[in-house]
Amino acid sequence: VGENCVIGNGVFIDRKVVIGNNVRIMNKALIYRGVEIGDDCFVGPAVCFINDKNPRSHKTRDISTPKWKIGRGASIGAGALILCDVNIGKYALVGAGAVVTKDVEPHGLVIGNPARLVGYACFCGEKLIKTADGYYCGCCEKNIKI
Repeated sequence: VGENCVIGNGVFIDRKVVIGNNVRIMNKALIYRGVEIGDDCFVGPAVCFINDKNPRSHKTRDISTPKWKIGRGASIGAGALILCDVNIGKYALVGAGAVVTKDVEPHGLVIGNPARLVGYACFCGEKLIKTADGYYCGCCEKNIKI
């Protein structure tokens, strides 16, 4: 766990987890082994990284192999489920309750079940506006090429 992190009530952090600096992990999140969270990330309440691709009560599996990488500045909304071996790009934004079944590109804004790309997010977290030259943030007035 890096410097200046906030870890909420009832958060589970397994062994072999890497958490960068300035990360906020809210209440009841489940962070299993193999998760790597970059600097400046937000993990909302009750987010769960799913660590078994084929769960069965009668079969014991080796669940030490799934890997997840959460890029710098990414945010994951409350109650989102992140399936095995899914990576979330830098500054991406995962909506609350989303079920993320595949990688999310940098700045990608995904929502739903299964999660689908509906736009792109700025460094500040606002949805970007498509322009002829790329994308523009109406909040912080940055132009971003994606």
